[in-house]
Amino acid sequence: MMHGRISFLALLGLVVGAVVGVVAVGFVELVLWMNDTLLVTAASRQHVVDPTLRTALLVGVPTVGGFVVGLLSLTMPGNQFHSLQHVIEIAHTPHPVMPVRRSAMSSIAAVVSLGTGASVGQYGPLAHMGASIGSWISRVTRADRSIGMISIACGCAAAISAAFHAPLAGLVFSREVVLRHYSLRAFAPIAVAAIIGYVIDHIVFNRSPLIRTDNLVVVAPWEFLVFIAIGILGAFVATAFMRAIEFATALAQRLDWPVPIKTALAGFAVGIVALEVPEILGIGQDTLRMVMGGDAFGALDLLKIMVTKLLLTALCLGFGFAGGVFSPALLVGTLFGALIGTGAQWVVGEPHSAIAIYAVCGMVAVTGPVIGAPLTTVLIVFELTQSFELTTAALASVAFANLIAFRMYGRSFFDVQLQKRGFDLRLGRDKVIAQQRLIRPLIERDYTVFDVEKPLREIRDGLVADRRSEAYVTDATGAYVGTLTLHRIMEIASTGASLDEPGGAYAAPETLVLSQDDTIWDAISRLDDFVGESIPVLEDGRLVGVLFESSIVSAYLDLMDSIRKEDHAAL
Repeated sequence: MMHGRISFLALLGLVVGAVVGVVAVGFVELVLWMNDTLLVTAASRQHVVDPTLRTALLVGVPTVGGFVVGLLSLTMPGNQFHSLQHVIEIAHTPHPVMPVRRSAMSSIAAVVSLGTGASVGQYGPLAHMGASIGSWISRVTRADRSIGMISIACGCAAAISAAFHAPLAGLVFSREVVLRHYSLRAFAPIAVAAIIGYVIDHIVFNRSPLIRTDNLVVVAPWEFLVFIAIGILGAFVATAFMRAIEFATALAQRLDWPVPIKTALAGFAVGIVALEVPEILGIGQDTLRMVMGGDAFGALDLLKIMVTKLLLTALCLGFGFAGGVFSPALLVGTLFGALIGTGAQWVVGEPHSAIAIYAVCGMVAVTGPVIGAPLTTVLIVFELTQSFELTTAALASVAFANLIAFRMYGRSFFDVQLQKRGFDLRLGRDKVIAQQRLIRPLIERDYTVFDVEKPLREIRDGLVADRRSEAYVTDATGAYVGTLTLHRIMEIASTGASLDEPGGAYAAPETLVLSQDDTIWDAISRLDDFVGESIPVLEDGRLVGVLFESSIVSAYLDLMDSIRKEDHAAL
């Protein structure tokens, strides 16, 4: 049995990694083909001699692309495409299953967005697509909840590994961003998926890595002070980037226009700005590589591209294009680091390190806080550059960037967006899972209840016969009026009042009442000031049952125990 489960988990990682690796390569190649065909890339536009035609295509392609994406969004619930934040949310639900149709439509919309030059990212859609494939494969095998969650993480790991040629980063990303735990059961299949994704992309299809560096070394030890400064300032850039997306989203929601018009407007803005700053088109891989070279752009060019890329990405994402924040954050951070590097000689003098080192530090300083994965960003640098010294410089930047950005904004862009929807991971997985378990199965139907007209004497006798200390009083429609305790009845009798009076006149509503749709977290977090035998549960004001404090505590402890077992499971 044990050997069978080990084999199943290894096979799961193998299959998910292979499928996601092939699909990820197809995704990227399709986007590149569209970029070349639709003249999004600078190389493809060189063949267009007519300047009027070139201008028309540069503006028209992203505008039409935006309109098409807007039409696609009309087929989605809430006109919203799925993204990486939805992967995180679904992975922590009681039934972690990615919806097939919505996932497929989101991937198609991402291809259209990226293919027509929208200023959005491809790594988020790739990770989302990988998670969807992993979820579908686990559903075919009819696996349990834990395996479903692991399958989603395997898909994300394979996609990130293939995209960055970084299997270690893929492994850590899926655990750092998606799973949020480090069980041994999840380690092997995720590692296998990440390795297979890397093999498919790098060895089978021989695709080039995102960046190439040659023998980069930190020349002066005191440059580490500049790298720390890049981290501190990078936190402000990352926060500005995330706030800009939120502002654009709020602005789009206030505009009472059809969705296709809003996305087309964002595409039109991209095209107009691209006439002056063509580097903002698409994910900007060529621009990133040129910046790493160190000689392609001056300081003013770097600043201009960085600001316009940040603003146009916010506009595209806020107004409805499908895409991620990972790639734009990489480019914005690289531009920011290179900009600091151009002034390095004024700080550290000569000689100083190559611009590429400063660019890499800026890359991780902005990207780390945006995606909430500092370890992943550092590992990407290490696996792409194979330079321990460069990785150490990046670590200095990302450490301070994440620390400061957390104070200013939050753990990541994804987590903050989830918090706004009531899905709060700040207190860990325990709270999230407890928020999704209803108290409905815990409700007891065996309780003592009386009509408001029943005399106190009859209520007292009924409580004694039932061996209970509390009775619930309702009206003729079943609506909850209040609670009457045996102790309260004895107090009334001690004052000389007649016990033939109706109990409804003395019943007092409980300070704590619950609904059938409340969760275990709602109940456990409100027990602090509760004193009594049981808690009334109401539905539209009617008493439908009671909940005992011991039942709530026991259910919460059982839930925490199951989470701990999942977090530390070996098989």
